[in-house]
Amino acid sequence: QAAAPLHPVAVQCQEAQVVVTVHRDLFGTGRLVRAADLTLGLAACLPMAQSAAESTVTFVAGLHECGSTLGGRRDAGLTPDSLIYKTSLSYRPAPSGNLVIVRSSPAVVPIECHYPRKSNVSSNAVRPTWAPFYSTLSAEERLMFSLRLMNDDWSTERLSNGFQLGESLHLQADVVSGDHVPLRLFVDDCVATLSPDRSSSPRYALIDLSGCLVDGRADDTTSAFISPRPRQETLQFMVDAFKFAGDDRNLIYITCHLKVSPADQAPNPLNKACSFNKASSLWAPVEGTGDICSCCETGNCP
Repeated sequence: QAAAPLHPVAVQCQEAQVVVTVHRDLFGTGRLVRAADLTLGLAACLPMAQSAAESTVTFVAGLHECGSTLGGRRDAGLTPDSLIYKTSLSYRPAPSGNLVIVRSSPAVVPIECHYPRKSNVSSNAVRPTWAPFYSTLSAEERLMFSLRLMNDDWSTERLSNGFQLGESLHLQADVVSGDHVPLRLFVDDCVATLSPDRSSSPRYALIDLSGCLVDGRADDTTSAFISPRPRQETLQFMVDAFKFAGDDRNLIYITCHLKVSPADQAPNPLNKACSFNKASSLWAPVEGTGDICSCCETGNCP
């Protein structure tokens, strides 16, 4: 009889996944368990590979897969210094032979992966178009977005929100990123409505299609993004004052969706700030190549 393995369950905590190698002599008795009786996590993920020569079974799973957990309390996965991803290896022997008896006991092996909170641990934790958050910030801080009416020279916030038709609104979007990785701010869309509900009717799109200032496409407007930016975390744009036809109310709500991408990531059709240039009859980006704005004309942005 071969000697029982010293560590029947070996765990490798990698940057974005965990690798669990299980020796089928799980109990050190010389009797090999069946690979089909082994699963990983609450989702009961099946093995990725088997080695008949070494009598091992291997599981590979992302940190957020197979029902692993990461909580906000100390006992659920968060300590002052570490993020803790928890899962478990389960052995549930199925009846064999006459389907009435089993010859081994079920077992559960808890598995933990500890990561320092000031490191990135998995890109699956964030949207692909966003910066990979430092886990300290994603756990403790939120990005602070703002949208403000500014005076005509952009130096200070405008004290009045009243406008006459023929004037221009100077709008400035900002994000405060703190110790975050460098970010570039975009305005994904803006819609004007007569009530705080952005889905109410009537409504008018000022910015649409992931960063196209569509209001500037109309013949009688000069609406546009300001280029260049004062800084990557700020985006400024001007919109000609307007009112809804057939409605005498003098209060209009403008609701915008702001987002960020890594500053070192080139702008693309999903992350762009494009204005319509009436002199050239072409869409032009604040930064990036002109082709990223082509969907503003076709209306077929990703």
